[in-house]
Order: sequence, then C-alpha cells, then structure tokens
Amino acid sequence: MAVENGAGLAGTEGKEVTEQISPGVLYLVATPIGNLADITHRAIEILAAVDIVAAEDTRHSRVLFAHHGIHPKRLEAYHSHNLESRTGHLVRELVAGASVALISDAGTPGISDPGAVLVKAAVEAGITICPIAGASAPILAVTASGFPSHSFIYEGFIPRKKGRRTLFESWKTEERTVVFFESGVRLVKTLEQMAEILGPRKVCVAREMTKKFEEFLRGDIAQVIEELGRRGEVKGEVTVVLAPEGF
Repeated sequence: MAVENGAGLAGTEGKEVTEQISPGVLYLVATPIGNLADITHRAIEILAAVDIVAAEDTRHSRVLFAHHGIHPKRLEAYHSHNLESRTGHLVRELVAGASVALISDAGTPGISDPGAVLVKAAVEAGITICPIAGASAPILAVTASGFPSHSFIYEGFIPRKKGRRTLFESWKTEERTVVFFESGVRLVKTLEQMAEILGPRKVCVAREMTKKFEEFLRGDIAQVIEELGRRGEVKGEVTVVLAPEGF
C-alpha cells in the first residue's frame, strides 16, 4: 500500500525516515557507480519506503541494500531481457497507486540502460516522475577531464562494429567535448581507430571512478595508447572523454 503524504515513515534500523512518499509516483533513484558511500540520505529513505524497487540486477542491488541497511518492501527485476512483460506490469502498479523506485546497476537510471523504456511508458500513462540526484559516470568523467564542460555530447556505449567508423568521422568537425563508454577489452583498439580518423587529439580515459584504483589518463591519443599498451590488459569500468579539436 502506498504511503500517504504527511504520514510518518519507519526507517531502517529504527531510524526515522523523513522523505514523504507519494502514491503513484515513479522515483528515479541514482545509486553509486563504485564507492558504496556515494548515495544520498534521501535515496536511502526512498528505497526503504516505496512499495516496489525495480532493479536492473537484484543480486547487485542487494549488496548496496545490505551495506546501508535498506530493507525494500518488494524488490523486482527490471532489465533488458524482461522489458516487454515488466514495463506494462510496473505501469499498471503505478496507475493503481503504488510508489515505485527504479534503480540501475550503477549511476542514474535511464542513462544508457533499460530504465528509459519505463520512464517513457510512465510519462505516456500520466505518471509523475521524480528524479533523485546522485552519481552519473559521464558527468564525473567530463568534470575531471579538464576539457571544456560548458557544452558536451554523450554517446553512451559506442557501436562495436557497424556504424563505428561513421561515428568517429562525425567527430572530426565536432566543436564540443565528447564522452562515451567503452569496455577495457576494446579500449586500445577504439583509441587507435580514433587516432587514425581524427589525428592528434587529447583524450582522458577515466577508469574505475570512485573506486580504490580510480585513475585518469590524460594526454594525446598516441600517448595514452602507448601507456595502455605497456600494461597489456585494461581492467575495470571505462569512460572516455575526447577534447574538441584544437584544445
């Protein structure tokens, strides 16, 4: 049952929850991208109080919940393999008055993850959307890169094969900073292709942000490729930032 506005909410481990949960609202709750401490008090309160928490990977989410003593009333899986069946289900729950918190494996839901599908469906059904601020890897990478941040484009996960060269070609005349995700396995190959097409440009490779082995490699593409080549293997989550031409 949804909690009415103004009602007191029981928190975890005997702590009082002050966040007032509204019925029939979809909360987009940002979660840590690495360091489990990077979550707001408000996010913790909402996750404990809503009727349903829809998580990309419930096993992954339980680690976060255990760390912060969060005991969700109902935890459901919502990911790319069950979108057809679960999107309609969650929208019906919202229309019926349930409060739902959507979380991804890391960062802000709806950014390069299945959450965008649910948000679109909820908006079309007239559901109120309430975003809860928190970590976002693209934003952290851009701000730490040292490159222009007043205007940038986010490309998400770039194509593995088809469309890859065309995308890089489009960056030749791009005057804004570019940020995208790439796997450690493909990183060096990607940078080599970028160097071939774009020529000497500055990049920042952000690896394992907020974690113990957080690292930012900044420099000309050729320099970064050389450094990564010496390592032989690139591990961890990677976000790449490409500076505008002439920077």
